[in-house]
Amino acid sequence: MSNPTLNQTPRFERATLRPLATQPGGQPTPVAEETPAPKNTTRYSWQVRGMDCAACARKVENAVRQLPDVACAQVLFATEKLIVDARSDVRHAVESAVQKAGYTLLAGGEKAPAPSGWRENLPMGALIVLIAISWALSRISPPAGQIAFIFTTLAGLWPVAGKALRQIRAGTWFAIETLMSVAAVGALLIGATAEAAMVLLLFLIGERLEGFAASRARRGVTALMALRPEVATRLRDGQRETVALAELRPGDKIEVAAGGRLPADGRLLDAAASFDESALTGESVPVEHCRGEKVAAGATSVDRKVLLEVVSEPGDSAIDRILRLIEEAEERRAPIERFIDRFSRIYTPLIMGLSLLVAVVPPLALAAPWAPWIYKGLTLLLIGCPCALVISTPAAITSGLAAAARRGALIKGGAALERLGRVKQFAFDKTGTLTAGKPQVTALFPLEGMNDDELLRLAAAVEQGSTHPLAQAIAAAAAAHGLAIPEAHDQTTLTGCGVEARVEGKMLRLSAPGRLREGLLSQEIAQLIAREEASGQTLAALQVESRVVGILALRDEPRPEAAQAISQLTALGIRSIMLTGDNPRAAAAVAQPLGMDFRAGLLAEDKVREVNALNNRAPLAMVGDGINDAPAMKAATLGIAMGGGTDVALETADAALTHNRLSELAVVVRLARATHRNIRQNIAIALGLKAVFLVTTLMGLTGLWLAVLADSGATALVTANALRLLRKK
Repeated sequence: MSNPTLNQTPRFERATLRPLATQPGGQPTPVAEETPAPKNTTRYSWQVRGMDCAACARKVENAVRQLPDVACAQVLFATEKLIVDARSDVRHAVESAVQKAGYTLLAGGEKAPAPSGWRENLPMGALIVLIAISWALSRISPPAGQIAFIFTTLAGLWPVAGKALRQIRAGTWFAIETLMSVAAVGALLIGATAEAAMVLLLFLIGERLEGFAASRARRGVTALMALRPEVATRLRDGQRETVALAELRPGDKIEVAAGGRLPADGRLLDAAASFDESALTGESVPVEHCRGEKVAAGATSVDRKVLLEVVSEPGDSAIDRILRLIEEAEERRAPIERFIDRFSRIYTPLIMGLSLLVAVVPPLALAAPWAPWIYKGLTLLLIGCPCALVISTPAAITSGLAAAARRGALIKGGAALERLGRVKQFAFDKTGTLTAGKPQVTALFPLEGMNDDELLRLAAAVEQGSTHPLAQAIAAAAAAHGLAIPEAHDQTTLTGCGVEARVEGKMLRLSAPGRLREGLLSQEIAQLIAREEASGQTLAALQVESRVVGILALRDEPRPEAAQAISQLTALGIRSIMLTGDNPRAAAAVAQPLGMDFRAGLLAEDKVREVNALNNRAPLAMVGDGINDAPAMKAATLGIAMGGGTDVALETADAALTHNRLSELAVVVRLARATHRNIRQNIAIALGLKAVFLVTTLMGLTGLWLAVLADSGATALVTANALRLLRKK
């Protein structure tokens, strides 16, 4: 394995480093952090492969922390990054410890080969085939079927027990793999061979589903990185050169073509230009910038080639900051442990120890016969078999997730479903979440003998062929009215002003009212414009030659079901608030009719701060659709993405509304609360039956066949109870 990229600077020279931000090519870059790391240490970083859940991250940390000279070890599960601060060169020791724990380390820009699907699913598929063969044999010849189930269980136990042993050597004594191994071996000892095989199969299926969900979630970070081009066009001594992002430095001049994304934060050198900043601010309408104004990396030049001066250091652009916010939000939020994994730390050793004591203490201390007490010990081990416990939580969660999916809500795992049931506040992005995300023509104000159709027809003619959202809204309105659009000639985009064209022999111009020459508007029309803008409308004025002939009003309207959704959440005791990058007037125009509070003019960092403040008061769910919402979603108790949103929002979020129906939010909250109640009921059933049969076993009233019945009966009961969730209306 190659050496990892590291920062060789001792801590007493550079005492504050944050988790390494990734540059193109995978090279880490140290950036400032708030909490100083230990002094006189060196930082190393790797990528970890093979983690399925936050519990895996803790296992890697435990394996590394036991090494001498390791001052600090941390795994950032969201980005699969292991960061180690050590007082000496511990690279080979760390690599060896993590490999022994069953995971793979990659260094620097090293990339893992794409996993083979058939190879990953081979153990599970083979076990399914062997169980089917064993079951068929048991129908023909029970003894042969029993032997077949024994071999099937041993085959399924081999990878699970091997991983359990590796975890024990790495310092994790009672992981869930240990729990599964003990359950399978215990079932074999008392002849419950079919149950042993099924426990292992359920475990392998759960692990594969968890791994799939984890890999899907991590694609969000990859999609976010894709917003930033790998190369940039730099101007030096009058010559254009293509350079990697890592070579850009503050002061460099770069050129971005029309439709291209900015590779770094820059200061505009041209007179004016429009940029689509929806990926960073959620603003649905392109923003016009003048010379000297700063434009963030990831923004798109809408209609022209632009010249900018780089103002951000490598690894510290707006996109890099959002990536770090996602990592930091993952750090601050405590990992949610699976219930069985937590409980097994006490339950598994307790049952094993109690079974051993029952089997050996009476014969040794009281000279009791060995056979009956070994029999009781084996019976107790079967009663302690965690089959019902293993299935109790995932059965309820699977039913809850399936019921939610039927309503168009995809929830990523049981932990997310549990957190959803605890939510007391909902924060909403505006554009694309509470609204449709597409401006629409809401009003027409024709002047000087012009009528509505004529105003719309001429405006659409000027804008024809443009990809600007406002232009497309005007064209859509004209098409809806069935208007014939005349051909436009000499069409020109007026940078920072609007667009003009020659239509039917006359020069027409469409621009914002603020860009009109002074004196063109009467006082009455100026008051109309002020009133419409105050209500959150975006206005465009149409000139024919030197006369203003009409005003068009456009607005991104709220979704039809938004008011109903907010009302339903309020009925559940949940408070709603809107967080948006739009201006306060546009925000108020949407929020006030819905009866909700709002915060406007927020960038990604501002949204994270607001979410953290709200989260400190009560559990909060953040609903959004843009890349700018991703850090806030990770910082919240739960992130929910609209199905029509960006890939980053969908992959970063814990849940997604595939049909974009806000009215389903209250439905899934009720379902999450019902699932949480169902889980508690299942655990009570499983543990309650075990407690009863524990007493009857020690009293000599329960034999092996009743123990098998108790375990199978508890499993059947909790499964039937969980299936009730599928019938929830």
